[in-house]
Amino acid sequence: MNLRTILGLLIVVVAAGAVVAQDVPLYLQDRGAGVATSMFGTYVRRGEWIVYPFFEYYADDDLEYAPEEFGFPGDQDFRGRYRAKEGLLFVAYGLTDDLAIELEAAVIEASLDKSPADTSGVPARIEESGFGDVEGQLRWRWQRETEHRPELFSYAEVVFPHHKEKLLIGTAGWQTKVGTGITRGFRWGTLTARGAIAYDAASSSPLEMGEFAFEYLKRLSPRWRVYAGVEGSEDEMSLITEVQWQFLPRAAIKFNNAFGLTSKATDRAPEIGVVFSIPTRRMR
Repeated sequence: MNLRTILGLLIVVVAAGAVVAQDVPLYLQDRGAGVATSMFGTYVRRGEWIVYPFFEYYADDDLEYAPEEFGFPGDQDFRGRYRAKEGLLFVAYGLTDDLAIELEAAVIEASLDKSPADTSGVPARIEESGFGDVEGQLRWRWQRETEHRPELFSYAEVVFPHHKEKLLIGTAGWQTKVGTGITRGFRWGTLTARGAIAYDAASSSPLEMGEFAFEYLKRLSPRWRVYAGVEGSEDEMSLITEVQWQFLPRAAIKFNNAFGLTSKATDRAPEIGVVFSIPTRRMR
């Protein structure tokens, strides 16, 4: 069964299971009543499956590296040309009205052209391919938004180690992240702020400030939503923009792009995919 057939079957399933959305309070008009997932502007309700196959491309003309990271003498930092293509599958499920679980896996092809100033034994081009990051998250909304108070949520993430010998695509050790966030809906849009603490077992400084973000989401119509956010960690920051088109009651196309705001962030990272919402009998 090829990918086209699988996507066709998913479209049939979600179209058949479509229901008319109920009215929601003004502060929920942009996002609905679901729990926020790690995907921008994507929420999951109790008993609902979110399935999101997508493709992402990375272009970075000044990726920082040191020859010793590839097993060659030299600890001086250089900047190389990095390119990667990644196919990913994201799945989330609403366990309760306020608790969700998610899993994401990827396959990736990546290359690095070393800096012209690098005279070490690092090959002129390094190419790697195989499985990318495999990660899971638990998402918990511990205070729902009302007319007088914001929504509060927390999350825990784990990234599994793999391909330790492949610096471009591998994960050398267990990585974990614990974070929390706040969301408030207004007539003119919905704002979210979040931050996390991260632990990397393979790092010389394993505990560090993790990812943080400031986000804006707005529903323009029943079919269109837009998103904008600034996301970063330490000295890496990116501007992210996204458009979502609901072309079926339970399917939407997402297109976003990340633009590096600092020199250590990836310069450009466009992404496109289709989000499918698949209800079960437990959904409400």
